[in-house]
Amino acid sequence: MFRTMLKNYAAKIEAFLTNLPWDEATMGQSMRYSLVGGGKRIRPVLALATAEAVGGDAETVLPAACSLELIHTYSLIHDDLPAMDNDDYRRGRLSNHKVFGEGNAILAGDGLLTYAFEILAQPLSAVSLERQLRVIQEVAQAAGPAGMVGGQVLDLAAEGKTLTLEEVEQIHRLKTGAMLTVSARLGGILGGGTEEQIQALTRYAQALGLAFQIKDDILDLEGDSKTLGKPVKSDLKQEKSTYPSLLGITGAKEQLALQVQEAHKALTVFNKSTDFLYLLADYIAERKS
Repeated sequence: MFRTMLKNYAAKIEAFLTNLPWDEATMGQSMRYSLVGGGKRIRPVLALATAEAVGGDAETVLPAACSLELIHTYSLIHDDLPAMDNDDYRRGRLSNHKVFGEGNAILAGDGLLTYAFEILAQPLSAVSLERQLRVIQEVAQAAGPAGMVGGQVLDLAAEGKTLTLEEVEQIHRLKTGAMLTVSARLGGILGGGTEEQIQALTRYAQALGLAFQIKDDILDLEGDSKTLGKPVKSDLKQEKSTYPSLLGITGAKEQLALQVQEAHKALTVFNKSTDFLYLLADYIAERKS
C-alpha cells in the first residue's frame, strides 16, 4: 500500500512539474534540467499526505506542494557550486553549473526560488485567503535566514571545526528540517486542519527532518555514489561534524531510530488513518539514496 501511494503522489508531482510553462531559452532549460532530473520528492509528497491526513484534498494542495520542490531544487543547485560544496554530480547527472556554467546556475536557482512564490500566490478557490497568506509567510521563513539559508550559513562556518551534538542538531533542524517541517504544515493548513492537528504534524516533521539528515550522514559513509547519484564521503573531505563523526555509526543509527519513534508518536492524535505518514518515517530511515 505504501509504495503504491508513494508512486501515485510522485506521479502527480512529476506531471505538474513537467508541464510548467518552461521558456526554451537557456535559463528555462537550466531550471528545468535540475527540477525534472529525478529526486525523491519528499517535500511535496509530505504536503499532499498531510493535507489528506487532516481531511483535505490533495489536488487542491498540489500546486503549493510542488512549489516546495522548486525551492528545494534551487538550494541543491546552489549547494553544488564551487563556493559551496563543490559537487560535480547531483541525482546521477552532472550538476547544473557543470552543464550551464556557474553564472547560469546561480540565476537558475534564483529563478526557481522566485517562481515558487509565484505559484504559492495563485488563488485557491477552496482555501481561505487567510490560510494561504499564512502558508506563504511560513514558507518564506522556512526557506530564508531563519530556516534553510541560516542552516547553510552555519554549515559553511562549521567546516573544519569540531561541533557539539547540539550544534550539529541545530544545523540539521535549519538546513534540512525547516523545509520538511513547513511541508507538513503547508499540507495541514491548506487542507483545513485544526491547530491541534497542525502542531502534531509539526512535531512529526521535526523528527522526520532530523531522521532524514542523520540518514544522509550515514549514507555519506556507507552508501555508494552510483546509488546515491552524488559523491560519497564529502563530509569527511570538508571536515564536517556529523552524527557519525560524533557518535560513531552505531550511535548515529540509534539516534535515527529514536527520531523515527518520535515521528510515529506524534501521529497518535489523529483519529483517521495516518498509515502512510507512519510508513514514510520508516522509509526515510531505510532508504538507500
